[in-house]
Amino acid sequence: MHTVVVGTSGVTASDVLAVARGGARVELSAEAVAALAAAREIVDALAAKPDPVYGVSTGFGALATRHISQELRAQLQRNIVRSHAAGLGPRVEREVVRALMFLRLKTVCSGHTGVRPEVAQTMADVLNAHITPVVHEYGSLGCSGDLAPLSHCALTLMGEGDAEGPDGVVRPAGELLAEHGIAPVELREKEGLALLNGTDGMLGMLVMALADLDMLYKSADITAALSMEALLGTDKVLAPELHAIRPHPGQGASAANMLAVLKDSGLTGHHQDDAPRVQDAYSVRCAPQVAGAGRDTMAHARLVAERELASAVDNPVVLPDGRVESNGNFHGAPVAYVLDFLAIAAADLASIAERRTDRLLDKNRSHGLPPFLADDPGVDSGLMIAQYTQAALVSEMKRLAVPASADSIPSSAMQEDHVSMGWSAARKLRTAVGNLARVVAIELYAATRAIELRDGLTPAPASRAAIDAARAAGVGGPGPDRFLAPDLAAADAFVRDGQLVAAVEKVTGPLQ
Repeated sequence: MHTVVVGTSGVTASDVLAVARGGARVELSAEAVAALAAAREIVDALAAKPDPVYGVSTGFGALATRHISQELRAQLQRNIVRSHAAGLGPRVEREVVRALMFLRLKTVCSGHTGVRPEVAQTMADVLNAHITPVVHEYGSLGCSGDLAPLSHCALTLMGEGDAEGPDGVVRPAGELLAEHGIAPVELREKEGLALLNGTDGMLGMLVMALADLDMLYKSADITAALSMEALLGTDKVLAPELHAIRPHPGQGASAANMLAVLKDSGLTGHHQDDAPRVQDAYSVRCAPQVAGAGRDTMAHARLVAERELASAVDNPVVLPDGRVESNGNFHGAPVAYVLDFLAIAAADLASIAERRTDRLLDKNRSHGLPPFLADDPGVDSGLMIAQYTQAALVSEMKRLAVPASADSIPSSAMQEDHVSMGWSAARKLRTAVGNLARVVAIELYAATRAIELRDGLTPAPASRAAIDAARAAGVGGPGPDRFLAPDLAAADAFVRDGQLVAAVEKVTGPLQ
């Protein structure tokens, strides 16, 4: 099994994906263990002094003015976990919880939190045992980080609350820990707070969304190219010299991908035949500009994610010179903004894909295709309602594109009076990404059927490969009306699993 070693300098996106989705084993580096021990010595020294230090010998949030005596500090740390584990709603997906726990471990191992090495090791042990705390949809305002979701994870470390075992069954966390020989942690000064105070949930979801969107943007370039073929459009608008004079990197990459898919097509360039067109519609001609802008948004989001993956997010933090200082690094604004940016870009990509699908189905704009791509129009409805489904998905994505990060609601008696809502931004982006895959799948379904209805014209070799692979995967082709939902589900799986990109890249080589 693949092993990810956590050191003091952060982790990579591939590390997060390996642990969250691949079930990779987690180990602490010797450097991390030494840094944990050194920072703990600083916290222990401060705890022994009479002076109040936030998170070590005081209450939290609006209650930070109370000095807590030594005999109550263990109870204080237990209580913050128990009281903050206040989530409600549906369970969050297993991969999100694993990412959340792993990224909190990343910050703990930085040596800036003051957590003991044995607590960090227990976090790794729980991940390696594939014990997944039950975390709920609602409870995080993205400041101070993802408090409620992280609290539910910390509760599992204490042997309390519920968790999912490796078999997928939810049971009391204490039972699961005992079965795997893991002793519950007894939290000491600062440790409860350090386990709760980070942007780990929203960051984990950002990393996974970027991985999914990377594949979906390639898929959208492919389906845009297929639609261009099906509509007998011109690929001249994809010429590199046209994109060189507007040098947005994403636009150039999308145009290059479409051109690669369309190489040696016998369908493109017929826009001057029976129904002459000076230009193709925007949804066809401007596909690289829209998809490219989304790609550039992804590049910015990836940069933010990389910075956050290298960060130690906690409050207070232990500094190398021995100071323990309060700060605002837990605020989720940097991550929340890009989560919202990505939802906006995804909604626009879905919108332009839906417009191409609608064009394929409209006999007045499809340049010779049958109405709704039906076998016997009137008797058969063809893909009429598939486009309805696509339109419903796009409309929901437009609603999901409303930024969560533009909202703020005060909490903790106005001590936490401006919050990021980054968790909410991440949750709606996950929905948007899933919807985008479905929208692209419906365009694929329509475009491949339309190409096969162009008698006497030969599609590009890459297009042919996509069609053949789709048919082999259960995505049906032209014919009389049939139960459509299974076909669309097969198309969704074909896109979502990366099969579309893989089939095309066998012909084109790696797409950008």
